[in-house]
Amino acid sequence: MKEITANNAAARSGSGKPKSANAPLGDRKPGRGPLRKTWRLHLMLLPAVIVAIVFSYAPMPGIVMAFQNFKPWLGIGGSEWVGLDNFRLMFAMRDSRQVIWNTLLISALKIVFGLVIPVTFAILLNEIRNMLVKRSIQTMVYLPHFMSWIILGGILLDLLSLEGIVNRLLGWLSIEPIMFLGDGTWFRITVIVSDMWKEFGFSAIVFLAALSGINPTLYEAAEIDGASRLKQTIHVTLPSMLPIIVVVFTLSLGNMLNANFDQIYNLINALVLDKGDIIDTYVYRSFQEGQYSLATTVGLFKSVVGFILIGGGYYVAYRWANYRIF
Repeated sequence: MKEITANNAAARSGSGKPKSANAPLGDRKPGRGPLRKTWRLHLMLLPAVIVAIVFSYAPMPGIVMAFQNFKPWLGIGGSEWVGLDNFRLMFAMRDSRQVIWNTLLISALKIVFGLVIPVTFAILLNEIRNMLVKRSIQTMVYLPHFMSWIILGGILLDLLSLEGIVNRLLGWLSIEPIMFLGDGTWFRITVIVSDMWKEFGFSAIVFLAALSGINPTLYEAAEIDGASRLKQTIHVTLPSMLPIIVVVFTLSLGNMLNANFDQIYNLINALVLDKGDIIDTYVYRSFQEGQYSLATTVGLFKSVVGFILIGGGYYVAYRWANYRIF
């Protein structure tokens, strides 16, 4: 009826055909399309797209080296095709198996402690009522996140050396000096503890945000029922935080084969290669030694496993926490 009325009104006014919201694009005024409103956002996104194309997508043809006996002077087109021989060699080599195990162990411990410690810290910090003290603590624990591992690596090398301040303190307590960066077991502990110290404050931000969204009436009802602060934490705080905890944990599974190259590279030495060498440092060292095909094979294996873990993590996050990107 509205269209008929519009047509009749247009006919009476002599203006010809009425304008339609579904008119062809050629009939619309220029500059009113979706791009007119969002071109600034596309322009802002352009540098990131260019970087991703240049450094992530453009090198992808190099994956072919994993299936070749690559020789730099022959190039990808002239090198011998060996199929899956490099993958068989990778799994047959004791070094590569040890490297994969080191990566899985270090990454798994980082994921577990990287979840438990930030959650605990966020809950404890949320209990502080003095805002000045709370903000001061937040600032102090956030700062290490913004320091590079080149700086922190030098600091740790000085602090944890046999003549460093830590071993001097242990000596005053009549404890034998510890080779924190020269013993495989202590090296792993040092790597995990130093990573937690650097990142736990920044990782707690998302959990602090989740705490701020909890309905205060839940605490009031629990307090009326006689629940202590500990019981309120167990029965109100943790269940309310569970969805975001599940999301963070499942998405972190995609980093299962990323044990932080920057950190390991700045701390590792020949004494702890058997327990501290990870996939990234192994690949880097293989490239330096000219083993291009083996390095590419190990890197491709890591990428495929990481892709599977990321996909599985997103699926679990969607099923358990209703988390979706798209």
